[in-house]
Amino acid sequence: MHHFIKNERLQIIIIAIATAICAEFKINPFNGDFFRIGLGVSTFLFFLLFMRHLPYIKTGIITGILSAVIQNSLAAGLYYVVFAFGMSRIQKRINHLPPLVLGVLVAMIDFISNMTELLLRGVLLGTNIFHLNEWFFLVTVAVVRSYFVIGLFSSISISQMRVLHAEQEKRIEQMLNVGAGLYGETFYLRKSMDTIEGITANSFDLYRKLKEDNLDGYSSQALGIAQQIHEVKKDSQRILAGLLKLYDSEIVVSMNLSEVLHFVIKGNQQYSEMLKKKITIEQEVEVHFFTPHYIPLLTVLNNLVSNAVEAIERSGTIKVQVAEEEKEVIFIVSDSGKGVPEQNNDIIFEPGFTTKFSEEGFAATGIGLSHVRDIVHSFGGEIAVYSLGKTIGTKFIVRLPISGLIEEGEADVAFYRDS
Repeated sequence: MHHFIKNERLQIIIIAIATAICAEFKINPFNGDFFRIGLGVSTFLFFLLFMRHLPYIKTGIITGILSAVIQNSLAAGLYYVVFAFGMSRIQKRINHLPPLVLGVLVAMIDFISNMTELLLRGVLLGTNIFHLNEWFFLVTVAVVRSYFVIGLFSSISISQMRVLHAEQEKRIEQMLNVGAGLYGETFYLRKSMDTIEGITANSFDLYRKLKEDNLDGYSSQALGIAQQIHEVKKDSQRILAGLLKLYDSEIVVSMNLSEVLHFVIKGNQQYSEMLKKKITIEQEVEVHFFTPHYIPLLTVLNNLVSNAVEAIERSGTIKVQVAEEEKEVIFIVSDSGKGVPEQNNDIIFEPGFTTKFSEEGFAATGIGLSHVRDIVHSFGGEIAVYSLGKTIGTKFIVRLPISGLIEEGEADVAFYRDS
């Protein structure tokens, strides 16, 4: 707390000094030296707009005292006190006021502060300063000065918001990538758990049969295998529980389909650039909807589009289309890559199938499209591949029921077509 107060006092002193220095750069709108306009007011307003955590009145008093001492004018110091008091009345609403309304309020505060300063100068110097042309000039100066500073403030604020938005989008993209990875791992681990459960049951059945046949040596080995598999199952369950905990900690709000496609296209555009390929990724979306299942959808589309990127050798086009047909949402991912031989269409989704080999001749894992098919089937959908030709490209069509993507009772609200 003491450290904060110390910094607050230092900030107020800096504002006061900067305002006093800038006030020396001034113009004299009237004959004589009884009234002068300098850059101090604009500087003071600029600081108040950006440092709304400071106590405005205290800042105005210290700034006014320093200005009065430097300029040898009590009236000049009074201006900042009155101006700070007026700004303190709208301090908590500055962020919520439209720039035009804020400009009007600040101009009024500026005019009242100027009139207070002129009134005190008139009392001290015994001069009459209440002339219509001078009032008009004060209003003009207040409006121009207020909107100039507020315009500069708004421009800087918008730039900061853009930077913040870009940073937030980057974090969301990272979160979605992590979420998609966790979803894939949990999906396949659950599938492996079913396999492990079956192997464990079969091992115990084998143990009992060998035991009945008095093959004690083999039955002991079978029992040992069953126990080891059971331990693997328990370890897998612990890993799955940990992954589910991480996965469930992700935000669970719904996401619009256009947002999902935005991240898919952006990520794969960067992927194509990393591979030094010139690829244009187009989208044609006829329907929009919000879905809480954006992670599985992102996993499916991202896998299909990244495969299309890899299928294109140097340059080409990828097109992502989304349409509605009866009670299904149709996703079509087509590319101008090297294509898939028609004889492979029936086995392309099988685990272990791959057409990708490293420079050393080693095959890839081949679980990508198998992964996609299993996720699509888990939502009650279907996926098919069509070869457009050996040198023309490939088209993947995914059909998913609308009811599986949109929460029950929200279809009428969340699902709509482009008009």
